Amino acid sequence: MNKNIQHINTQISEYKKAIVNHPLYSQLNTIEDVQKLMEIHVYAVWDFMSLLKGLQIELTCTTLPWKPVGDTKIRRLINSIVLEEESDVDSAGNPSSHYEMYLDAMKECGANTYEIDKFVNSVSDLNLPKVNTAIDSFLATTFDILNSGEAHKIAAAFTFGREDLIPDMFTAIVNDLSKEHKLDKFVYYLERHIELDGGEHGPLALELISNLCGDDKQKWKEVEETAIACLVARKELWDLVLKGLN
Repeated sequence: MNKNIQHINTQISEYKKAIVNHPLYSQLNTIEDVQKLMEIHVYAVWDFMSLLKGLQIELTCTTLPWKPVGDTKIRRLINSIVLEEESDVDSAGNPSSHYEMYLDAMKECGANTYEIDKFVNSVSDLNLPKVNTAIDSFLATTFDILNSGEAHKIAAAFTFGREDLIPDMFTAIVNDLSKEHKLDKFVYYLERHIELDGGEHGPLALELISNLCGDDKQKWKEVEETAIACLVARKELWDLVLKGLN
């Protein structure tokens, strides 16, 4: 592994632990708890897709007329991730983005999708509708990074604030609850996302950061700072969910 990536992993380890060991998971005892979780977590799922499209905009050609933009290897990395995040297959074998899979999972378990639907339908030109202080702050962290237009920072947010932060315990709890409630689609989403992040997308994303930063010490420093900011924002989002359960 790239020595700079190793250094960053060391520097952010405590921030990751705060998320992986968050007390939220042990409080997911009922279907209502899972519904509350999903109604907040869905904003993180949505902004994850926005980070992905931000990378595609910065590193490939997304305008007309087409031109060969950027490094060919990076182009392939980005487009291979986009293929599965934006047009994967759902539990029934139908093409679906991971965001749409999540919405289907919310509907299956009875979570309210009205607020996130209204939010996404109202978004335009990166003007984000207000939700509440905690979610607004979480999204502001992401979109400040996107608005920077700096690909290495966007890649850092995409890579180190990913859904692979969801621990095995989280999946096990949801799996257990699915024996009595309709959570099959949520279990599928979690397992599929973790499978891709750990098996394919995670290594590709780390390779992307290494290619973008090269030997530029300032860029590596900014990647570390961005990673920490995103992890802090994710913990605060989990804090919000936990507060809603108590």
